[in-house]
Amino acid sequence: MNPTRTRLDATRWHWQHGPIDLVLSADGEPAALQIAYEACWSRFVDVLPELVGELKVLRQPVQAEASFNDCPLQGELARRMWSACHAHRARFITPMAAVAGSVADELIAAFAREGISRAFINNGGDIALYLTEGQHYRIGVFADIAQWQAEMQLSNGQTLDANLTLDASMPIRGIATSGWRGRSFSLGIADSVTVLARNAASADAAATMIANAVNVDHAGIVRMPASSLKDDTDLGDQLVTVDVPSLPQPLIDFALARGVEAARRLLDQGVIEGAALFLQGRVRIAGMHEKSALLTHRAHTTTEAPCSKYAAC
Repeated sequence: MNPTRTRLDATRWHWQHGPIDLVLSADGEPAALQIAYEACWSRFVDVLPELVGELKVLRQPVQAEASFNDCPLQGELARRMWSACHAHRARFITPMAAVAGSVADELIAAFAREGISRAFINNGGDIALYLTEGQHYRIGVFADIAQWQAEMQLSNGQTLDANLTLDASMPIRGIATSGWRGRSFSLGIADSVTVLARNAASADAAATMIANAVNVDHAGIVRMPASSLKDDTDLGDQLVTVDVPSLPQPLIDFALARGVEAARRLLDQGVIEGAALFLQGRVRIAGMHEKSALLTHRAHTTTEAPCSKYAAC
C-alpha cells in the first residue's frame, strides 16, 4: 500500500494513502507552488505510518481528569489530534474524532510560504484553508451526500443545501462535517453538522460532539454497537445510529435544540466560530456575528443565538 498522487485538473490533485483520501489545490507563483507541493508530499508519505505507530493510544478515550499537558502521545500529528479533543473530555471522545481535520492541518502548513496566495486540503470533507490578504474560497454544503449524488445523476446539476464565502479577514481556517449519514459513526441522528473553527482539527472534533448531541429517543431509530459494525472501531460497544425514520416535527426540533445547546457551549468557550445543524429538512444555525454568508436552498432555516452564520462541508 503505497501513497499515490493524481492530477485531477489544472489546479487540483488527488492524493491517497490507505484510508487517507485528499483533494488539494493551491494558487500562486509556479516556482513556489512546485516547492510547496513537494514539501506537502514529503510530509504526506509519513503521515499514515506515524498514525499506525500510535494507533493503540489514539483509540483510547481522552480522560476527563487529564490536563492539557497530560498528552500520552509522542508524534506531532497524534498530539494535534489529542489536543483538539481535549476540550470535549467531559464526554466520551477519542483522538480519532479529529484525525481527518488534523491531517489536513498538518499538510496545509506546507503552503504557508511566500508566493502562495491560497490553498485548501479537503480530507474527506474536512477542510483546512490557507488564505492570504484579499483571498477567499466559496464553500458548498450538502446535508445528505447520497441524495445529492442521486440528484446529480438525474439532473446533471448542483443542488446545494447552502453555500458560503470565507475570506482571509475571517478567523476561520477549518471546516468539518459529521452526522449519522457520513463515513464515520455517530451517536446522534443529525443528517449532518457542519462546524467552522480556527483550524480543521478543532472543527472535526467539535462536529463529532455536536452531531452526537442532536439526539432524541424514538422507537424507530435503529442503533447498534459500533464494535458489531467494525472490528477496529475506537468507539467499542457505544451504540451508534444506523437508521432514522421520518420523525414528527416536535421531535426534530427537540433534537436540533439539543445540538444547538452543545454548539453554544463551544462558542462560549471559543472552541468554534459557527455551526449549521441539519435534520430532515430543518436547519439550525449558531455562531458568528458578521452578516450571514449562508444561503439555504432546500431546508427551512431558523437562526439560534445572537448571530448569523456560516456552514460548509
